[in-house]
Amino acid sequence: MTPAGTPGDTPRRRGRPARKDAGNGPGARQQILDAARAQFAERGYDKTSVRGIAKAAGVDAALVHHYFGTKDEMFAAAIEVSFEPALLVTPLFTADRDHIGEQLARHFIAIWENPATRAPLLAVIRSALTHEAAATVLRSFLLRRLLGRIAGELDVPNPEFRAEMAASHMIGTAFLRYVIKAEPLASADPEEIIALVAPTIQRYLTER
Repeated sequence: MTPAGTPGDTPRRRGRPARKDAGNGPGARQQILDAARAQFAERGYDKTSVRGIAKAAGVDAALVHHYFGTKDEMFAAAIEVSFEPALLVTPLFTADRDHIGEQLARHFIAIWENPATRAPLLAVIRSALTHEAAATVLRSFLLRRLLGRIAGELDVPNPEFRAEMAASHMIGTAFLRYVIKAEPLASADPEEIIALVAPTIQRYLTER
């Protein structure tokens, strides 16, 4: 029997991770994040729960709340990791602005053509299409982290609007090719798509 007042008798507070879990550090956080991405990809936003993420990660649900808070915050973190390759677009603007349309189109298509980066993006978009909370989180992320960064690099009138138009063109292409799989776009050679999309992206972002 554990004597009163010893560490083993300390009650666990609601919403805090168990002492043994909290000691897992950054490794536990990454483990939870990986499980969350897999759960959202497999089950969608509606059917994914914090408890389910915790079970898949092999940790207590309190540890998930400790690192990420609510389900929406967990989804936002999963979005950020899923879109991490896309966040590398800003350095492209400092390279060759005369060919920025082609560079962005090539970068974007490459992300979607890679199965490892395509799967979580598909999960994010499908969740946003079926659940308003997921759509709100995705919209906030796109406006704040992705499009805002692009707009900040543009030297044209209405840069935010231009950036959104460019994004809508690329996301629409991805939706038809990878989500709906509309033919002949779904089977087209990536180079053919880039050749057709790049001039439009270039005009959105640079033409005054």
